Amino acid sequence: MSETATQLYLISPLDVGGAFPQRFERALAAGKGLVTAFQFRVKDIDQHEAAALAEPLQTICAAHDVAFIVNDSIPLAKRIKADGVHLGQDDGSPKEARDALGREAQIGVTCHASKHLAMEAGEAGADYVAFGAFFDSTTKDKGDAERPTPEILSWWSTLFELPCVAIGGITPENCAPLVDAGADFLAVSGAIWNGDEVAAIEAFAKAITDGE
Repeated sequence: MSETATQLYLISPLDVGGAFPQRFERALAAGKGLVTAFQFRVKDIDQHEAAALAEPLQTICAAHDVAFIVNDSIPLAKRIKADGVHLGQDDGSPKEARDALGREAQIGVTCHASKHLAMEAGEAGADYVAFGAFFDSTTKDKGDAERPTPEILSWWSTLFELPCVAIGGITPENCAPLVDAGADFLAVSGAIWNGDEVAAIEAFAKAITDGE
């Protein structure tokens, strides 16, 4: 586990081919003890291609003791024996995921800004709930969904033991209120991959430590 109360949950860019595995390796090496989960998020490709792209990244995750979570697809998570799956509101239920992936799978659910959805997810057997988008995000398009405030993280962490994830446009510069509010994880993508991944990890580490 991390030495900090808030950890990083990296989300992949849509393009995970080419040099991405090398960048990913550098990010995890720089984030040792801070990065504890990775979400494999690809779109509009078949399961065979997705599995091939996932393989080297799963190997890297295993070497760094980082959970490999598949976005949206229970069948893909089962096929590649992922550590878990992250479900949107239309991607199946935690029970379906548990039945398919087993007792040890880590199952997360997107809850937007809804306390009700979060409580439902917890009751249904989710291992974590995700709130967001907290800020403008090109990675996680929430459409017209209501934007949460940090208060929802404080409310959740005060009442429930289940971990909560903050997501959406999070950067080292704006994450302090989310850390202060009790986010167990910051889910980040563009802030890492749109520049130097090692410098970004180091900036998050400093921001989180300062925020605590």
